[in-house]
This record gives sequence, C-alpha cells and structure tokens, in this order.
Amino acid sequence: MDDMVAELGAFKGKRVLVTGDTGFKGSWLSLWLHLLGADVMGYALPPEDEEQLFVILNLDQVITHVDGDIRNLEKMSQVFQEFQPEFVFHLAAQSLVRRSYEDPKLTTDTNIGGSVNVLEAVRATPSIRSLIFVTSDKCYRNNEWIWGYRENDALGGHDPYSASKAAAEIIFSSYVDSFFYQRRNLGISSVRAGNVIGGGDRATDRIVPDIIRALEADQPIVLRNPGARRPWQHVLEPLYGYMLLAVKQYREPEKYSGSWNFGPRIESIRTVEELTREMLGCWGKGSIKIASASNAPHEAGLLNLNCDKANQVLEWWPRWDFTNTIARTVEWYKGVADGLSAEHLIKRQIQEFSGGM
Repeated sequence: MDDMVAELGAFKGKRVLVTGDTGFKGSWLSLWLHLLGADVMGYALPPEDEEQLFVILNLDQVITHVDGDIRNLEKMSQVFQEFQPEFVFHLAAQSLVRRSYEDPKLTTDTNIGGSVNVLEAVRATPSIRSLIFVTSDKCYRNNEWIWGYRENDALGGHDPYSASKAAAEIIFSSYVDSFFYQRRNLGISSVRAGNVIGGGDRATDRIVPDIIRALEADQPIVLRNPGARRPWQHVLEPLYGYMLLAVKQYREPEKYSGSWNFGPRIESIRTVEELTREMLGCWGKGSIKIASASNAPHEAGLLNLNCDKANQVLEWWPRWDFTNTIARTVEWYKGVADGLSAEHLIKRQIQEFSGGM
C-alpha cells in the first residue's frame, strides 16, 4: 500500500470542516476527504453558477454543506459549535488578483476580516485539533528574484489581493502568539501554494479556465502577459500537502505547526505562453493571440516558492511533472466535454495520484 493512502487514512471517521468548499480547490478537497471516510461539513457562499465544480459533482448530496459568508461571524460560529470539528481547512477567500483591483473592499473584507472570523470561531471551539489556514504564494513581498521565497521571507503585496493575503498571515501569526500557544493539543499552520490548476476550474480571469473557454468556443486564446513565469502545479499536489500536514500536526502539534510552502519542482516554473502551448498540444487544436495592454493592472512577472521545509520535514514531494500536470488537466476538460462523468474523472485522478485508495 502506498504511504500516502496509509497516512491519509487517519481522516476516516473524523469530523472535518472546510470553508470555501464551493470553490475549485475546496470542491476537490471535500470530495477527497469524503472518499477517505471523513465526515465533511462545508461552509461557503453558494456556487455562482451551474458550471461550478461543486454543482456538477453534486457535492451537496455527498457532504453536509451550509450556505454562509465567512464575514458573518455569528452564523459561522454557530456552524462550528454545532459540528464540533476535529480538523478545519480554511480555504474561503476572494482569490482573484484582477478582481481585487475592481473591488478592493470586498477583497480585504473577505480575506482579512473573514480570516479573523475563522480564527475567532476556532478559538471558541475546543474540539479542534488541527487548523490548516490557506493563504497564497502571493503573500510574499515580490522582489522578482530568481530563487524561491522561504517561509521566513518578508511579507507584502503590490495589489490588494496580495496585500490581503500578507495581512491575513500577520493576523494568523498574532493569534498563534496571543491565544493558540495555550492550547497544547492544537496544531495550527498557514500554508502557501503556487499556481494551482486542474479540471473543474471555471473562474474568470484565470489562465486555464480562460484557455478552456476559448477552446470550447473555437476562438483564439488571448494572452495579456505571455512572458510571466509561474510555478504551475496540479491541484492534488498542494491538497495532499495540506492533508498530510493536518494529520501530522494533529499527532504532534508542536513539531508541525508553523508556515509551509507547497510548490512544484523548478522545471514546472514556466511562462504563461509555454503553459498555453502545452495545453493546445494536448487539446489538439487552437491558436494564440498576444494582446498585452499598456494600462493593465500590475501582475508579478516571476514568482517561485522554496519548498525545502515541506520536502525535508514532511517528506512531501510533487508527484506529477509539468507535462503530466497539463495532460491531466486537459484530460478532465475534454472528458467532460465528451460526456464523461466529472466525478468519475476526479476519482480516477485521485486514485492515480495516490496509488489507490
């Protein structure tokens, strides 16, 4: 049996609460936890439309879900108190850089104020033994340098989204120092992942969904920042890291609490144009149109994470290289377009990734 299967078997029968379960990463995580035998409770805003992964997977029939806003402390606290979770994964967020320029107040209210509410709910729930507090690789002050950011590098943010994630990290750290240090049986970590891709993402202004929409409409793929380099990784990679960390800090909270990076190997740091061309090769058709705008909002040109801590302490390593990551992503979208079950495709990829369940 694969070590991953044995390690993650610890979730069987455990109560796990996921904020943001209606999102792309949250849907993958919630289904995976369910397959592991966990009792999963989701708390999030309702899906925006019928194309969302949560909807097409019929996840509301698989896990227990409550429609709610993390900005509503009273409602969220009630869910925590009634469910009494043992594990919490906080993924709920306004997650788009360009949208943060359009609505900075929504972004900061959600990513800062909402995160404070989650921490308050955790503080008032003694059943919780493990908290995974998800922020972003964009929480680091980006100096556009070629080496990866370590967990103890300076935080910051040029755009409202990045700034909100850096602020969430600072607040998280203050709660650890002010309140959670007293709870010796609570493992608590913030986690930062690189650019996550995979089947089912339908967000606006995110490169893979934009590519898929263009391919489905038989239109050219418009690239506004083709030279930007990103650490592309399949969604299963960081989710495995989050779950592995959650289990380890549940057992040894003092050893495994802290901040952690989860990113791909160096060869998966590719430009947006390279990503696009690889996807076109897998899809079998398509064209590219470069349309850089001189007045476009600022976006980072280069961003990379150093994952030595996760590699050496958790023994977590990426499993799928860049080519395999793109192939699995396109495989999902093409499969659904051809009438295959979205749930079947995800289950199959989880099995292939984990070596069986």
